[in-house]
Amino acid sequence: MWAQEYDVVVVGSGAAALTGAWQAARAGLSVAVLERSPLLGGTSAYSGAACWLPGTDVQQRAGNGDSSESARTYLNALLGDANFAKQEAFVSTAPDLVAALEQDPAIEFVWRAFPDYFDLPGRVPQGRSIVPVDLPVEELGERAALVRPPVDRDRVGKSHAPGPLSAGRALIGRLLLALDNTGHGTVHTEHSVDELVTDDDGRVIGVVASTPDGRVRIGARRGVILAAGGFERSQATRTTHGVPGTADWSMAPTDSTTGDAAQAAIALGAATDLMDQGWWAPGVATPDGGSAFAVGFRGSVVVDQAGQRYANESLPYDQFGRAMQADPARVPSYAIFDNRTEGQFPAFVIPTLPAAEHLAAGTWVQADSIEELAGLLDIPAETLTATIDRFNGFAAADQDDDFGRGDDEYARYFARPVLVPVDQPPYIAARIVLADLGTKGGLVTDVDSRVLRVDGTPITGLYAAGNTSASWTGTFYPGPGIPIGSGMVFASRAVAHLAG
Repeated sequence: MWAQEYDVVVVGSGAAALTGAWQAARAGLSVAVLERSPLLGGTSAYSGAACWLPGTDVQQRAGNGDSSESARTYLNALLGDANFAKQEAFVSTAPDLVAALEQDPAIEFVWRAFPDYFDLPGRVPQGRSIVPVDLPVEELGERAALVRPPVDRDRVGKSHAPGPLSAGRALIGRLLLALDNTGHGTVHTEHSVDELVTDDDGRVIGVVASTPDGRVRIGARRGVILAAGGFERSQATRTTHGVPGTADWSMAPTDSTTGDAAQAAIALGAATDLMDQGWWAPGVATPDGGSAFAVGFRGSVVVDQAGQRYANESLPYDQFGRAMQADPARVPSYAIFDNRTEGQFPAFVIPTLPAAEHLAAGTWVQADSIEELAGLLDIPAETLTATIDRFNGFAAADQDDDFGRGDDEYARYFARPVLVPVDQPPYIAARIVLADLGTKGGLVTDVDSRVLRVDGTPITGLYAAGNTSASWTGTFYPGPGIPIGSGMVFASRAVAHLAG
């Protein structure tokens, strides 16, 4: 019946998938990791690898004041009683998961300052996220070639740059190394799962995957964990569920996250939630029709198509993306900046392209006056000039009376001063689109990551974690690394359940 059979089949290869695979292999179970693309890591590999995993020994070593109790307070202040059981499951599981991970010689974390996204009770000054230590390539050996390169290189077909794997590549590389060290894990690339196999009782006992050599059936004696990301790269699915933005503007790898694995579960009657939601961000439009993730604005004024500001430009990226969605006239928006930056966009932009490429393609336009710039953008010159003059007055007073830019710790983390005038020609307007780091709607799961039917009963043998599952944070993005940290925790809870 099966081409191959394992105790556990994990679909996907991001942080959630590899954490679940490692946890199962560490318990002595045979594990197969099935990745649809030729490379491992998905969007996790592109990330900065912040992991919002509160209350662990890593924060204690850093002495930053974090605790499980403060995380509970913060999440409850933000989310209320919504998904309270999952809030508690997440907070209570995170410390033990990180302790277990750090017992493996392949894995080491450190705390790195990055503020939480809301000024609420329980917030920890400078944040509570942890990141993996850089991984020397020689420790991973030939397997390093399997890890997806950073986004700026991957998008143009380049491999890793010389030097250690860092950020998201370090996280994926360390989890892969830990999995390899167990001796119980097998990784298959170019295995796209789009069908689940059940027995006569409805239990999921395997998967069907498309490979370069044809369709294969792979058995799973204990269970299948779907952790293959969302469906952000499927425009058809986005359109069906009314997801704002476009597939082209997503930051996910172009050859991943089409939602096939989740659709296979839906075919078995799985319930879904939050299907119109995403992890949003402003994106700098790129000449190829895509976008570049922008975070930490250190200058510029963002205006809508009428030439007016509508939000604090220094908001955390998901909150700014949600402000963009509120009015169709805000997509695209325009970030107006001046010659202080000598043609460089005043924020951290991933990937970064030279100004000349943007100007040649028309994704940026340049002029010697605000009035001329308004004409190029087809924006009323009087309105845009008034907007810039008003903002420059705020910059002179170091107080944004309209939107409070610079008032929060998050803004000051990236720039001081936060309010920088726009008054030195020539002026540039960069087109800003609604990007995302992935969709956050997906399969409904319980606290043990079991996939649930519409009637609330579990589909035996089937689990989901990461962006394949509906996010327990709802429409909120609590802090840096919550998608990764949450995926890791709930993948580990899936393994604890199926192994128990």
